[in-house]
Amino acid sequence: MINEGLLHATLPKDTSDANMVRWMRMVLAVACLFTLVVEPSGHADLLSLGVFLAYLLQSVTLLLLANRSILVRSKLVYWLDVGWFTLMVYVTGGDSSFYFLLFFFAILTSAFSHGFEEGARITMAASLAFALTSLYTHNEAEMALVMLRATFLLALGYMIAHWGGMAMIQRQRMGLLHAVSQMSNPRFGVDRTISSVLEQTRLFYHAHSCILLMHDNNAASWTLRAASSANAGRPIHASNLAPDAAAPLLVCGEDAILLLRQPRGAWLRRALQLKSYDSGNQRWVAEDAEAGETLAELLDAYSLIAVPLPLRRGSGRLIVVSQRHHFSKSDALFLLQIAAQAFPVIENIELLDRMASEAVLRERERIARDLHDTTIQPYIGLRHGVSGIRLKADPGNPLVPDLDNLLDVTSQVVRDLRNYAKSLRGGLEMKEPELLIALRRQAAQLRQFYDVHINVETKGELHMSDRLAAEVFQIANEGMSNICKHTTARNGYIELACTAGQLTVLIENECSGQPVLDFTPSSIAERAAALGGEARVQRGRQNNTAVQIVIPV
Repeated sequence: MINEGLLHATLPKDTSDANMVRWMRMVLAVACLFTLVVEPSGHADLLSLGVFLAYLLQSVTLLLLANRSILVRSKLVYWLDVGWFTLMVYVTGGDSSFYFLLFFFAILTSAFSHGFEEGARITMAASLAFALTSLYTHNEAEMALVMLRATFLLALGYMIAHWGGMAMIQRQRMGLLHAVSQMSNPRFGVDRTISSVLEQTRLFYHAHSCILLMHDNNAASWTLRAASSANAGRPIHASNLAPDAAAPLLVCGEDAILLLRQPRGAWLRRALQLKSYDSGNQRWVAEDAEAGETLAELLDAYSLIAVPLPLRRGSGRLIVVSQRHHFSKSDALFLLQIAAQAFPVIENIELLDRMASEAVLRERERIARDLHDTTIQPYIGLRHGVSGIRLKADPGNPLVPDLDNLLDVTSQVVRDLRNYAKSLRGGLEMKEPELLIALRRQAAQLRQFYDVHINVETKGELHMSDRLAAEVFQIANEGMSNICKHTTARNGYIELACTAGQLTVLIENECSGQPVLDFTPSSIAERAAALGGEARVQRGRQNNTAVQIVIPV
């Protein structure tokens, strides 16, 4: 089962095929009318001419309307074609009419536009309509000829529908692979990339859940992530599984490609089917059904497919579970292609994240050492100097209060610097995300130097990688700088929120008059576009000017 909306969401829509179909429909209508007029069989009576002219009028109307009408793009058009072709066969002799070949036009266009199922329905309807029309128009119809033509129409139409459906599926699969490659952006981090791949794969297969099981060679436990219809649109967090708990999900081995299908009807008394793909002989082999029953019961699966992950530093399995329909062998092999496309890139992103985190940790340790040696020590020396001067001063000296105040300030600075150095080493627990701490520190500096009060707030929890947080800090910092340099506002507001898979950054400043909306901050817009998002200027609260940045996370 394929999600038909995925292709339109990931690739630009090509309307050339639809335009070609509308032109060919009109050409066929003109050709049929011309053939009816010139043929010597005598079928060109008023009823026949009326039917053929009416179909030509409909074809011209559909061509002129083009994309301006929903009817032109709906499946109803193909069923109208079947109805008109049935009338044409009826008024031109039934079983002896060669206009029955027009049914193939409806089958072709429906199958290549809407897939196998729609093409198969049109094929069944066309075959039945031709057979009934032929039998109704001639009481002494040659049954052999009617059955031969109807069977020919059914068989060839089914083949066309199958090939049309496969062509459409291939386009949709290309769309998914394109989407998967676009998701693999190092800026978003490995968790966001994995979550997006799992959710898009689940939607593509119309599945109930998509499960990722991974194991690092150096780890004692497995990690489990699951995207399901129940938590669609929410962040997917990894949970740890002991090897014993992960064993039921690894039936037939970690490297097996599995296809499990429950019997369609309990009354058939058929057993569950569990097959694995033999890559060497390129064939499917039946496996022990008992292992499949345990897996199906554990995941509440009507059908599932499982493929191994091509990981260099570990192993894993990707499982797609359906509770309503059966997966095909082709679905299982394509899931293997998805894993081969996405997870080597994800593994590289994870490696980059690990290297970046280690580099950040080393840099923090270096900064902490430098802070202690080059900043804290001089302040300690300054405090000792001030303390020595204070001890030399007489009690009645008018500078004693100032010296005491200076001594308190230097002591407070030393304490702050030591706490900051401790936090850099990771010894001090952060009560808030570092992004918020950095933004509020920057806002405090702007208040001190520019007397501009900027309030920084959040809605809900912020889920983002360190690299994305660094990019968001630059965007918010640029917004605060713009408020100070390019406006007369004395108050501003920044809000960060993560909802529905999107990070929204709202930067507002007060306006004495009407808000300025006819501009776009180029630097902020460029940074947002580089992260796959967008920036727009709009009217904020209390008639403020607001810049809203939306970034997918």
